[in-house]
Amino acid sequence: MRSVLITGASRGIGAAAAELFAANGYNVIINYNRSEEKALSLCDKIRAAGGVCSAVKADITDRGEVRRMVSLAVYRAGGIDVLVNNAGVDFYGTFEQTEPAIWDDVIRTDLTGAYNVTYAALPEIKNSQSGRIINISSVWGIHGASCEVAYSAAKAGIIGFTKALAKELGPSGITVNCVAPGYIDTEMNARFDPETVRDIIDRTPLSRTGRPEEPAAAALWLASEQASFITGQVIGADGGFM
Repeated sequence: MRSVLITGASRGIGAAAAELFAANGYNVIINYNRSEEKALSLCDKIRAAGGVCSAVKADITDRGEVRRMVSLAVYRAGGIDVLVNNAGVDFYGTFEQTEPAIWDDVIRTDLTGAYNVTYAALPEIKNSQSGRIINISSVWGIHGASCEVAYSAAKAGIIGFTKALAKELGPSGITVNCVAPGYIDTEMNARFDPETVRDIIDRTPLSRTGRPEEPAAAALWLASEQASFITGQVIGADGGFM
């Protein structure tokens, strides 16, 4: 049974990915930091549906906790075949409101956090017969968003991280790809007022917002054998927004 470690998997896109991977026969390791109740409830739901799942608490900005998480994932699943770097935070406000502590928190979580987990998990991924690293970015990492400078910068960094790492790990048989969601109906986006959401929908050719399972499905496909010759790519799951 192939295994997948998904960071920030207690809710949103991460939770949808956990359910999809489990339904497709993966041993799923759910990472969470604060949302323990949601993570454990999701694991119960996956097990009730016949899947294999366990939850591991770790703050991905803490390298000691990340090393412990990877060790537990290997112990529980026998290894790590697929890594989905999904965990992230956002800040909505002008650049002048983005104080140094806010900037540091967003970059440390969204970009350095992905580095921390990938660095710790890579030896295990290299042991896989077909290792996969899938990073979750955003359309704002490509397009840039007013009042989300820190988030846009971090997600742009994830794209550069993906492309460079894909070239480096290709000879090891590991693919590294990126999913860039558009506006998805998640808790993170619930703060936007109806007028802002309407404007985004109007600029989206499919004329709707996305569901968490849609970028999750892109991640599942990138982990599959069908995508074995695809690496260094950014897959938009944005309804044509870009």
